[in-house]
Amino acid sequence: MTSFAVNPHRLDPYKNFKFRVILDGKVVPGVSKVGPLKRRTTTILVRDGNFANHSITAPGLTEFEPIVMERGITHDKTFETWAALAYGGSSGAMSLKTFRKNVRIDLLNEQGTVVRSYMVYRAWVSEYTALPVMDASGNDVAIETLVLTYEGFEIDASVPEPAET
Repeated sequence: MTSFAVNPHRLDPYKNFKFRVILDGKVVPGVSKVGPLKRRTTTILVRDGNFANHSITAPGLTEFEPIVMERGITHDKTFETWAALAYGGSSGAMSLKTFRKNVRIDLLNEQGTVVRSYMVYRAWVSEYTALPVMDASGNDVAIETLVLTYEGFEIDASVPEPAET
């Protein structure tokens, strides 16, 4: 049995190095790393009087682990502008209307075609690193970092498996 309905010849899974992040309908340039989309549901132990020797389990609250996004510093202000919406800047007045945003993360195949798409809902910037540790003896790219707190994610079922050429 194949894992790919449209491309039964394909045996290897998709790679994790081709992706894009879309915010406010625009691709965010230069994103080099996106942390995992991860949810965790706590387990509740329940005792039943009829079963004195053991307990049963039930699902409890679900929490979503924050997403870390990194990109090299450029003159694009997408990360900085979004981070400022939750912070409020020098005025101290945050934007209650716009600080939460939906984010789309597209996974691309080697040809650059979208193969899976994930919607992240009601995300906001809970941590922002504008400038990393600077090191005069290094040769690394200067990276800015966002930590996103969000309220859920789902796979966009409308994205079909593309036919490979």
